[in-house]
Amino acid sequence: MNARTSESPVGITPNLFGIAYGLTGLAGCWGYAALLHLAPAVVSDILCLLAAVVWLTLLVSYVMQVQRRPGGWHAELTHPVLAPFVSLIPIVGMLLSIGLMRHDRATGQWLFGVFAIVTVVLAGWMTGQWIAGGLDLDKLHPGYVLPAVAGGLIATIGASLAGWSGLARVFFGLGLVSWLVVESMILARLYFRPPLPPQLQPTLAIEAAPPALAGLAYLAITHGKVDAVAFGLAGYTLLAALIQLRLVGVYRHLHFTSGFWAFAFPYAAVATFTLHWVVYAHPPGYRIWAWVVILAITAFVAALAAETTAALARHRFLPQLH
Repeated sequence: MNARTSESPVGITPNLFGIAYGLTGLAGCWGYAALLHLAPAVVSDILCLLAAVVWLTLLVSYVMQVQRRPGGWHAELTHPVLAPFVSLIPIVGMLLSIGLMRHDRATGQWLFGVFAIVTVVLAGWMTGQWIAGGLDLDKLHPGYVLPAVAGGLIATIGASLAGWSGLARVFFGLGLVSWLVVESMILARLYFRPPLPPQLQPTLAIEAAPPALAGLAYLAITHGKVDAVAFGLAGYTLLAALIQLRLVGVYRHLHFTSGFWAFAFPYAAVATFTLHWVVYAHPPGYRIWAWVVILAITAFVAALAAETTAALARHRFLPQLH
C-alpha cells in the first residue's frame, strides 16, 4: 500500500478480491435495472466479463503466492485481519455464475452450486476457527460479515434465481441469523473499543451491505413481495446509508489504497435496493430518479478504477509482503 521497494516485494492479498467483488456488485445493479426495464442488459454483461478477468487474474497469482508463503493456506485462513476476505473468492464466483445464468442457465446453475457449497463450507470452517482459536476484539472489523452474512445472502439470491426455492430459504436463514450474531460483535467493537486503524477504516463501508443484501434476498425469495419485512429492511438500509454520510469526515482524511474497494460492493448493493423502492414508489419522473442512482454508483466505481490505475502506474497500489 506504500511505494514499492526492493526490500519489500509486493504481493496479492485476499482483500484485493474486493475489486472483482465491487465490479460484480455494479454489474448486479445494472442487471437489476435491466430486469426492471430501466437499462440495457449488455452493460451488466460487460461488467461481469471485466470482473471475471480481474477475478481469474488475481486468483491465479494469489494461489501461486500462497503456496510459497510461511504457513501456507492455514496462515491465510487464520489471519486475524485478512482471513475473512478469502471468502470473497467463492462469493465472487457465485455472483459471476448468477450473471452467467442469463445466457446459459444450466452451466450457470452448476457453477453457482459449486461456489455456493464452497462459500458455506468456508463460512462454517472460519466460524469454527473463530470459536476454537479465539478472536482479538480490537482486530475485529466489518469484513467479518463476509463469509457467512454476505455469502449466505448472496447465495439466497442465486438459489432463488436458479429456481431452488427451498435451498434459497435455507441460505436466507444462514445469512440473516449470522448477520444478527456477527453484527452485534462488530458494533460492540466499534462502539466501545478504540477506532479502527486508518488502513482498516474503509471497511466501515461494508456495514452498509448486510441490510441491503438482506432486502434483496428477501425480495428474491418472495418474488418481489413488499410487506412489513421488506419495509423494515429498507428502514435499516436507510440508517446504514445515513451512517455512511456521517463517516465521510473519517474517509476524506485517508490516503487511497486497495482497501478503498471495500466501498464498491456495499454502495452498489444499496443502489440496487434503492432501485426497487424507486420503482415501487413510482414517483413522478421515477425513471429519471432511477437513472440518477444508476449513474451515481457507476461514476463512483469508475472513480475507484481510475484511482487504482493511477496508483498501479506509480507502484503504490499492491500491498507489500514483509
